[in-house]
Amino acid sequence: MALDPLDALSPIDGRYASSAAVLRPHLSESALIRERIRIEAEWLLALHREKPPGLEAASTLPEKVLATARQLASQPPDDAAQAVKKIEQRTNHDVKAVEYYVREQLSAAGASAAALELVHFGCTSEDINNLAYARMLHSARIAMLAEWSPARSALRDLADRYATLPMLSRTHGQTASPTTLGKEFANVIARLDRAIDRWRNVSILGKWNGAVGNFNAHVAALPSADWAGISNRFIQSLGLEVNSLTTQIEPHDWIAEYCDAVAATNVIVIDLCRDTWGYISLGYLKQRAVAGEVGSSTMPHKVNPIDFENAEGNLGMANALLRHFSEKLPISRWQRDLTDSTVLRNVGVALGHVLIAWRALQRGLGKIDADPPRIAADLEHAWEVLGEAVQTALRAAGVPNGYELLKDFTRGRKIDGPAYLDFVAKLPLPASEKTRLAALRPEAYVGLASVLANHETRARD
Repeated sequence: MALDPLDALSPIDGRYASSAAVLRPHLSESALIRERIRIEAEWLLALHREKPPGLEAASTLPEKVLATARQLASQPPDDAAQAVKKIEQRTNHDVKAVEYYVREQLSAAGASAAALELVHFGCTSEDINNLAYARMLHSARIAMLAEWSPARSALRDLADRYATLPMLSRTHGQTASPTTLGKEFANVIARLDRAIDRWRNVSILGKWNGAVGNFNAHVAALPSADWAGISNRFIQSLGLEVNSLTTQIEPHDWIAEYCDAVAATNVIVIDLCRDTWGYISLGYLKQRAVAGEVGSSTMPHKVNPIDFENAEGNLGMANALLRHFSEKLPISRWQRDLTDSTVLRNVGVALGHVLIAWRALQRGLGKIDADPPRIAADLEHAWEVLGEAVQTALRAAGVPNGYELLKDFTRGRKIDGPAYLDFVAKLPLPASEKTRLAALRPEAYVGLASVLANHETRARD
């Protein structure tokens, strides 16, 4: 019976089911079962290619059996996951159920008893599992990187649109040297590009070396075969990198790196959400109202920044899990314990929260516009920010105690245009320099902000 989203324990399969749907083909229980089937079938095909000395059955597989194995390795039947779960009810072992399912499929294709013994040959369950999870996380990363692109494009659009729009900065919550709104979005793009690259470049490893990582059974059965070479070629054929030194499990260090990289990306997005929320609160950014939406159950005027709040909350949930994964998964007692198994089953939960957050962020970014008059109003009342420019000009001219002069003039005081001009007129500087400083205005004191907003992140576009 299909699960009604209203009955789901997790909001990923309930309230936010549509936002997380793209990950189900990659990280669900059925995805894990299908990937395990593929690995078992791929190993049978690899044994046929390699033809290890002494393994006669691998050399004599009929074409019909090979065709079935190729089909299982490419696209298991739609009912495969359900069939495996039925077998698991009697085996009480999920990987053994997959092995039996593959054997049944090959038997139906005419495989001999000897050929059926090639299924799961020399394997421990973790040989199957680690490669299955590796391929799942690889494909999930590809899917999620595609999902990230619209959010980045929205940020790029904001950086371009507002590259030259002056805006008062705030350091420690206090007025500070102006920037441009676009430059602040460009800052985030640069940070996120680096973080996404870090995630994209995490190597995905696999192991295929038996019960405790030594090819014990392989060598005992067929001592003349090049098992290390066969293993390496098999792992590489799956698009993975080889980890040749392991215990029963691949030690999951790469998964920890993967999770840390996603979590680091999420931290930057949380920072973005909070800053954007703050600019909405200040009135620097306006949200376009959506017809029919309600902002408050009692205050009808409100358009709340719920997309940014939703993103922040989901990213917090994701990072709680991702940090746990990166701390727990590389730890296993002696040659193996089972604590990683249940933890790994939750990777889809963590990445589901990430995807929900990214979708919310994209919605939020698509609904905001700057309010130039509101932004300009703050700049018009912040002449004190020019104190930095004047004291630096005094330093450049060799005038002693320039900082102290400006500190006495500006610290803790509101400075307006006439007061600033009167102060500049009395400075011990040449007339031409005083004229230049007198022409400064808070809205023009943005340095290279617009150039940086337009240029620094364009190298990637």
